[in-house]
Amino acid sequence: MLHYQPNKELGETTATALARLDGSERKLHVLLVQTQAENAGAQEISRLLGAGLTARGHRVTNLFFFRKSDSFDEPPDTLYCASSRPGNPLTLLQMLWTLRRHIRISKPDAVLTFQHFGNVIGAGVSRLVSRAPVIANQVSSAMSMSLPVRAADIVMGSLGFFDRITLNSKDMQREYSRYPSAYRSRMVHVPHGFDDKALTLSKEAARQKFDLPPDRVLLGCAARLHPHKRLDAAISLLPDEPSWHLALAGQGADEARLRQLADDLKVSDRLHLLGEIAPRQMADFLACLDVFVFPTQAETFGLAAVEAANAGVPSVVTDLPVLREVLSFEGKPTALFVDASDHAKLSAAVSRLLTDQTLSDELRQNAKGLRLRYSVDAMVEEYVKILNQVI
Repeated sequence: MLHYQPNKELGETTATALARLDGSERKLHVLLVQTQAENAGAQEISRLLGAGLTARGHRVTNLFFFRKSDSFDEPPDTLYCASSRPGNPLTLLQMLWTLRRHIRISKPDAVLTFQHFGNVIGAGVSRLVSRAPVIANQVSSAMSMSLPVRAADIVMGSLGFFDRITLNSKDMQREYSRYPSAYRSRMVHVPHGFDDKALTLSKEAARQKFDLPPDRVLLGCAARLHPHKRLDAAISLLPDEPSWHLALAGQGADEARLRQLADDLKVSDRLHLLGEIAPRQMADFLACLDVFVFPTQAETFGLAAVEAANAGVPSVVTDLPVLREVLSFEGKPTALFVDASDHAKLSAAVSRLLTDQTLSDELRQNAKGLRLRYSVDAMVEEYVKILNQVI
């Protein structure tokens, strides 16, 4: 009988080597770990990635530190470490102990972590109880991390707590270019894929579904209600035109402030806070809109804006380098870029899209290429390659 030894240079296990000799791919148990369970961008990416890996025959388990929203569209095989965000040191320790237990019992072949807390905490605990390689998905801009978390991320990435660190845009690679060489040597560019949110409902039917005004100009955005999303800039547009309404799909800690702003501006009757909606409802929400407004302060990709543009909704977005990179196809823009911190310019850009049919049609035509540029299958295939490299 022949005995095969691991290929030390390539980091192959015996099982992987044997699988490659007989032409098959080893089926893995992959654990996807992230902070909170909610219907937001990072969770959508892990959902798509998990579904793609499952379709290829791998076993996928989703592990969240805690559940943030009751409406979270839970994927199959999902575990939680706590029912809500830990509010004191004792509940934090209980959550960490449960995280440790879940990882130890799961015995994954690989651990994929998401978001900065998911990366730092997930990788740290995983290294204590498992020999599985860790792939950290860096979907947080460095400016959005607190200094202690950023320092922990740099140290852990440089020391090898992460076997690979995926970044979703070239702009993000530039942002991380000053990190230590040991950290950068583990970075891999993997663009996000996205689900095609093609519009299937008429505008009238979609608005009826969400109880939105049928005969008014409707601006909208899908985003967490967080100060970094700068949704107050979108609300501040409403006094400019009495016929404009704004629909926001999302939840978050900034809701009370946004409601107060609408009260102060006397536009509460034209602000529609829909709460969090499931990914399967996003196409119907986008079908409601005349213009998608994305005044975010910082992004690493901008998944919601990509989905809106791809769906054919004329979009006004903050003029950030990463959004110019992502929201283009073959060098042609798929959205209108503007300094969203300048109220007059943002308002003028929205008005232009509402009145310039030629421009709107041009952006829609350009955006048809986004589904080719950001294929879910291509994203999943990149992760399969990484898994084959580290296992």
